[in-house]
Amino acid sequence: MSDMPQPSQTAGPNQAAPDLPLSGPEPRASDDELRQALSRVRTEVGKAVVGQDGAVTGLLIALLARGHVLLEGVPGVAKTLLVRSLAAALSLDTKRVQFTPDLMPGDVTGSLVYDARSGEFQFRDGPVFTNILLADEINRTPPKTQSALLEAMEERQVSVDGLSRPLPDPFLVAATMNPIEYEGTYMLPEAQLDRFLLKLTLDIPERDIEIQVLARHAAGFNPRDLVAAGVTPVLGAAQLHQAQAAAGRVGASPDVIAYAVDLARATRQSPSVKLGVSPRGSTALLASAKAWAWLNGFASITPDHVQAMVLPVLRHRIQLRPEAELEGVSVDTILRGVLSQVQVPI
Repeated sequence: MSDMPQPSQTAGPNQAAPDLPLSGPEPRASDDELRQALSRVRTEVGKAVVGQDGAVTGLLIALLARGHVLLEGVPGVAKTLLVRSLAAALSLDTKRVQFTPDLMPGDVTGSLVYDARSGEFQFRDGPVFTNILLADEINRTPPKTQSALLEAMEERQVSVDGLSRPLPDPFLVAATMNPIEYEGTYMLPEAQLDRFLLKLTLDIPERDIEIQVLARHAAGFNPRDLVAAGVTPVLGAAQLHQAQAAAGRVGASPDVIAYAVDLARATRQSPSVKLGVSPRGSTALLASAKAWAWLNGFASITPDHVQAMVLPVLRHRIQLRPEAELEGVSVDTILRGVLSQVQVPI
């Protein structure tokens, strides 16, 4: 389960979607065709993952807004399977890195390797040179290795030996994290947390959803074999670029922009907050609201779209005061209070 909202029927999974080509010269698709293609992605992911529709929506919003996603949940709620299924539904290159305490920065970004035949050092690409990077259990590696992702996530490039090497486009980091285990883990630096567009929480599924999960396994479902599960790629890079451009064209009135800024500023003024939302956070809130509005067929964002994205966009950008944590105050509670206090433009 996740706290992300669900798309309206304009992007419903039951609508017929056109068979868009996955490669070759790409014709210009209409916004409705692109939304239907993204709906097909949701359908494909649903062949492997049950009950995480909100998290799928969040991943699609991150793709549209050119952002990254942090997935937090206890073991066994299908965090890794969710990302693998999304990658399988997209005609994009994907790589997985298991973050461990002994992982080095070069194991992620790549490194210079001596070539005996040429007598020169050659750069060997690391797994970060991909479209979707699954950073599994990202908090199990030291800050030195985590910092290797900072440039990649923000500038979409890797600098080695004085040269900057661009990463493929699109590029998304989907990182998983266990919130209850502390032994052998490291706190993510604030600078890295701020580079994630969304933080999605995956909860234990409801009873009926868990019954569906077990029924699939009883019928022979193998989470390690997505091809056998019927997950096929239905959207390529060209269509995704078109959808990203369309989402970027969604309008935002001055009043709604001011509303997003007021929400971010209100977090800095809360007596329970040590570190509030930065301007990067308010920019992320606007970009996510535009992607969410476009997915639902709106030409411009409304306060409702901004409100829907406040929790997943801002929750990881706020640092509570120690006394507030001792009192059991949560970041989500702070954000809900901000939503109720800040005046909504009419």
